[in-house]
Amino acid sequence: MNTLFDGIVIFAQVVKSGGFSAAAESLGHSTSYVSKEINKLEARLGVRLLNRTTRSIGLTPEGEAYYQQCLQLISDAELAVGLITQDNVSPKGVLKLSCPVGFAQSHLQPIIDEYLKRYPNVSLELELSDKRTDVIADGYDLAIRASAHLEESSLICRKIYTSKAYTVASEEYISRHGKPHHPRELATHSGICYSNLKQPSRWEYVDQHGKPFFVDVRQKVLCNNGEMQLAMVLAGHGIARLPGFYMEQALQDNRLVVLFENCPSHEIDVYVVYPSRKHLSPKVRAFIDLAAERLSGKAIK
Repeated sequence: MNTLFDGIVIFAQVVKSGGFSAAAESLGHSTSYVSKEINKLEARLGVRLLNRTTRSIGLTPEGEAYYQQCLQLISDAELAVGLITQDNVSPKGVLKLSCPVGFAQSHLQPIIDEYLKRYPNVSLELELSDKRTDVIADGYDLAIRASAHLEESSLICRKIYTSKAYTVASEEYISRHGKPHHPRELATHSGICYSNLKQPSRWEYVDQHGKPFFVDVRQKVLCNNGEMQLAMVLAGHGIARLPGFYMEQALQDNRLVVLFENCPSHEIDVYVVYPSRKHLSPKVRAFIDLAAERLSGKAIK
């Protein structure tokens, strides 16, 4: 039975380190020992896991699939040891988190501050991006997603916040182009569209009877960042539809005109998502619980 697991840790370290020498130094073995263990592992499996050159290594397709499973086995083994040794009592290690830029700046920063002060043995690797990340493939412990329709069949999702979505323009834009009074009028206006959506220029609304309908806006600017969309709107370049958390201050300062206020509210839910195939480690559980606690009842008007 032991031969099933021989070489797995060494293989995973070679991939993480990017080479045999670096892996050997990390593991405290000689380079030749590491190389022999990888050769034995490939011979036992009957497949080549790594493509080797004099300067670099790379995973084969079979190696990539095997590597992901190895990471899971190692993670499960570490968690099992933690249960026995009570290492799981206090969160520790590196927490790798992905979050949209606007939400991180408007709501997440104080939560992160409290989390790091509460759990000094945890270090944070934070990726701020509006681009959708592959939580499993990119090795994130969890990600925060904002969406009206979340489709994450392979992940566990927990809703932690709800924000209204507003269609907004500036006074300058309205003075030059007129104010649309119904979403269908957007077809003749300039849209500041969000490129990370599947159909950036097709906006969904709900009529007075609760029935959804779509409007194809005339795309003036296509952008992958909500804050830049807001800046374009404030500069008078067009109309955008954004979650409230991107523009709380601008709304409070009356720098934006909210359109279609008679239409039923459109909500954007914010979720924390994490791999369903992994046990929930103390560092992840602690962060999720803290975020949910601090954001509870704070949905934007």
